[in-house]
Amino acid sequence: MKRLVVKIGSNILASWNEGLDMERIQDIADDVSIVQDKGYQVAIVSSGAVAAGMRKLNLKQKPKEIVLKQAAAAVGQSSLMWAYEKCFSAHHKKVAQVLLTRDDFSHRERYLNSRNTLITLLSYGIIPIINENDTVAMDEIRFGDNDHLASLVAGLIEAERFIILSDVEGLFTDDPRGNPKAQLVEYVKEITPELEEKAGCSGTLVSTGGMYSKLLAAKRAMNNGITVHIINGRNRGGVTSLLSGVHQGTEFQAKESRLSSRKGWIAHGSKAKGGIYIDEGAVRALRHGGKSLLPSGIMSLTGKFEAGAAVYCIDPMGNRIAKGLTNYSSSEIDKIKGKKTSEIDKFLGYRYSDEVIHRDNLVML
Repeated sequence: MKRLVVKIGSNILASWNEGLDMERIQDIADDVSIVQDKGYQVAIVSSGAVAAGMRKLNLKQKPKEIVLKQAAAAVGQSSLMWAYEKCFSAHHKKVAQVLLTRDDFSHRERYLNSRNTLITLLSYGIIPIINENDTVAMDEIRFGDNDHLASLVAGLIEAERFIILSDVEGLFTDDPRGNPKAQLVEYVKEITPELEEKAGCSGTLVSTGGMYSKLLAAKRAMNNGITVHIINGRNRGGVTSLLSGVHQGTEFQAKESRLSSRKGWIAHGSKAKGGIYIDEGAVRALRHGGKSLLPSGIMSLTGKFEAGAAVYCIDPMGNRIAKGLTNYSSSEIDKIKGKKTSEIDKFLGYRYSDEVIHRDNLVML
């Protein structure tokens, strides 16, 4: 079954002054309904709860205090779901509300529960309307933006495509508002550090709609074998047109290989608790030899963590080259770092495993 994730920003659905735009939401419901009737399973990641809540609370400015933002989200989420329910019902479609926090992806059991729930909903022809649970989310469990959330959802349900409805046409070579010669970048094969740096600076790549966060979201999805599109969300029928073969906006081409569900969770879902600095020999063994991480290649580590935690493997230059699940705690690794595998018993008095991180639990970044 072909699956899509469609991410819709609050600037497409609502305004801070006027609240929800019912006409725009109806257009999106029309578009997605046609796509579903063509055989696609569609999950929507939607912002707009805070904007809707502001209107109901008579707030004139976007709230800065976290408690007021959470209150606005609580009030507005019901309006947002009512809007989707009403608009999709015109096509006899059913929707479901799914609210997630970062912890739902960090913990393996909750990750699997979320996956099973979403796939079950999709199999019944129900369209999940997914949003961050702003009412309870604090800094340590927040995604930061719904672009990040949507990219994780795309990996979670093993989507074929991830479509971002933006307030701009796509990625440009420069800010088209200030440079009439700026050109739309139609295809991107790889998101390089240079491209990320340009997107994070004003006056280079257009940043309206948070283009930097969209690039990072696209990068995660591409590396997970998912094709990503950024298109203008104000154009009626944009998703249907795109899937019928009409090129729009910017297409980010997926990597040929897709990570398994487990390794996709390790790479993008799990939350790293620390880092392990490794020498050049260990870097070569991981990157080119397909090997596990042994204690002999470890120089130092950061953070405190228990066995089973996700950690980054960091090369001598400070680059994160891999991420994996450890067989030992940080205190245990500190005692055996730089030692041979045969010496683990000597320094710990026991041995769980020859490897600090087994290759099966390791993902190259």
